[in-house]
Amino acid sequence: MKRFYKQAGIASATDGHRVTLDGKPIRTPGKAEMLLPAAALAEAVAAEWQAQGEEIKPDDMPLTQLAATAIDRVAKAREAVIEELIGYAETDLLCYHAEEPEDLIVRQMAAWQPLLDWAAETFEAPFQVTAGIMPTRQPEPALRGVRRALETLSDLELTALASLSACCGSLIVALAVRHGRISADEAFLVSQLDESFQIEKWGEDEEARKRRALLMRDIEAASGFLSLCRLS
Repeated sequence: MKRFYKQAGIASATDGHRVTLDGKPIRTPGKAEMLLPAAALAEAVAAEWQAQGEEIKPDDMPLTQLAATAIDRVAKAREAVIEELIGYAETDLLCYHAEEPEDLIVRQMAAWQPLLDWAAETFEAPFQVTAGIMPTRQPEPALRGVRRALETLSDLELTALASLSACCGSLIVALAVRHGRISADEAFLVSQLDESFQIEKWGEDEEARKRRALLMRDIEAASGFLSLCRLS
């Protein structure tokens, strides 16, 4: 799509901050106004639009995409989104440790167990860990604990958490980012631990390098989105 505006900005409203193009409110794909509660987030979304060249490239506007998803989908289906997130908890990456080799097992324990301990303490969510790929049923207290945490979050935060959980294969990692326990860089390293281990041994092809770069970009975007949600 050709760029059709000169200036992106924001306008204050009684119920938040509108993102505007040449003074007119941006609309989501669902035709809703791009109305955001935090000025910092609205300004960041506007900055994405302002940074566009002659052609508008939606893939270069991850904050806009997350905001639109929150408005169009998550606000209308919070419980369904929470159920999706609980699904990640039921098969959380951090709960499936390798059976071999020993050096990978040691790395997983060092990187993953502190986050499992943190989740148990913070959310009263004692997750069950298993070795291998056979499914293990998570204790109901663990699932109830993370559900309580999810139910306190805004639609915007749930949207970012869903993106992070999909990127990392782990709701625990996503929650750790949300609560400032780990950074976006650390979330990438933790969730890509197995892949990084294999790359050390066998090398990395170009396709894998590009995939991991896109994954890092998406993790950074979702993490940044969460941070902006908490700013006034």
